Amino acid sequence: MEVRQGRLGGKVDKEENPKTIKTHEDLIIYQKAFDAAMTIFEISKQFPIEERYSLSDQIRRSSRAVCANLAEQARKRRYKASFLAKLNDCEAESAETQVWLKFAVKCQYISTEQGREIYHIYNQVLRGLVNMINHPENWLIG
Repeated sequence: MEVRQGRLGGKVDKEENPKTIKTHEDLIIYQKAFDAAMTIFEISKQFPIEERYSLSDQIRRSSRAVCANLAEQARKRRYKASFLAKLNDCEAESAETQVWLKFAVKCQYISTEQGREIYHIYNQVLRGLVNMINHPENWLIG
C-alpha cells in the first residue's frame, strides 16, 4: 500500500478510493491544488508591479486552471475520451505552474524553500493525475 501525503502534509497510509469520490472537491489532489493555488495567489501579491501582467498573471491562471480542469473532469467521467482530455489539461497546467514557480525563485520573488514546497505539492498532484490517466477504468462511471 502506498503512503501518501495528506491534504495538510500529514501522512495518509491509504490510496484514494475512486468509488467514494462524489465531487471533485473530494479528491485529495484537488484539495492540494486548490490550497497551492491560494498560496500562490497570496505570495504573488508581493511580486513587483512590473510582473502584474506577466508572471503574476500567468502563475495565477495556470494554478487555478488545474483546479478548474479537475472540476470539469469530474463531470466528464461518463466519457473516457473527454475525461482523459481534461486530465491531460490538468497535467499540462500543473507542469506550467511548476515552470512559473521556477521563474519566481530565479527572479528572487519567492524563497527557494517556498518554491520547493509548492513545487513538491504539484509533483504530488501530477502523480495523482498520472495514476488517473493510466487507470481511467477505476474512475469512470456509468
